[in-house]
Amino acid sequence: MMTMADRYLDDGYHDRERQRIFARTWQFFGLASDCVRPGDYVAADVCGMPVMVVRDRSGDLRGFHNVCPHRAGPLVGDDRGRCDKAIVCKVHGWRFDFTGDLLEAPDYAGVAGFAAADYGLYPVQVQTWREFIFVNLDPGAAPLAALLKPIDDRMAAPQARPARLQHCHPVDCNWKIHVENFLSSHSDALPGGPGGDGDILFSSPAVAGGEADSAWVFVWPNLKFSLYRGVLLIEHLQPMGVDRTGVHHVFLHAPEDPTVDAAIVASESATEKSAVFCEHVQKSLRGPAFHVGAAVRTHEAAVAWFQSRIDAALDG
Repeated sequence: MMTMADRYLDDGYHDRERQRIFARTWQFFGLASDCVRPGDYVAADVCGMPVMVVRDRSGDLRGFHNVCPHRAGPLVGDDRGRCDKAIVCKVHGWRFDFTGDLLEAPDYAGVAGFAAADYGLYPVQVQTWREFIFVNLDPGAAPLAALLKPIDDRMAAPQARPARLQHCHPVDCNWKIHVENFLSSHSDALPGGPGGDGDILFSSPAVAGGEADSAWVFVWPNLKFSLYRGVLLIEHLQPMGVDRTGVHHVFLHAPEDPTVDAAIVASESATEKSAVFCEHVQKSLRGPAFHVGAAVRTHEAAVAWFQSRIDAALDG
């Protein structure tokens, strides 16, 4: 029988999360400003699967698995960059249009039974919201706009913040420990209640047309937007294994903002303290002292909501 601790320790449980949560939900993938010209791309792993997004010649974003159909080699190797005229496999040189169609397969010209139409790139859903790129590995997923509509209804589009700083913090803990540590201090935030709506949790009710000095929004299952001292922080959790999580930070701020350094230092300090706590929890789960854990809906409602969402996703 699986124990409460097994939810954070069991490889099989983690693999089910990858397939039933991360492969079926909209995942933050970067900034649209990184893909301006035809051939501009961004690339990253989504639940352990390599994915890329590229701007095509008509100005649309296209998403694909970063996998060549020839021998499963990588199409691009960097986190972002530009493909000149075509996407070219880094191993055997197969060339693909930005629409995913195969243009050239070296040494296969004239080979009987070989049809280029059978070797296009495997597509991934890609949509944008405000200035951000999202991908979804589920071809039947509902539109991104439907997921994020509660934010649009409550909060005006933020002020332009073109300057940015990016960090990644590897933390030796299960991704759920990191989320629950954050939600445990915000027990008043619940979907359907004063502080939440659907898959979105809000720090407090927000009024469209204005921008608070300090606020946060959590998007199921692993994304948080925080506004502090005029700096917008995007925190995206990327599971790297059952007991390791990449905490990716993107700070967006106005150029020459005199408050940005203090805001970033405060955020990074909080992240470091959270990492120490979360890594201790991960170690403790392997011992005999922890059995069930408390997440009572009337007391730690946000944590209880999150855990129930996990259960529903894995049982569905």
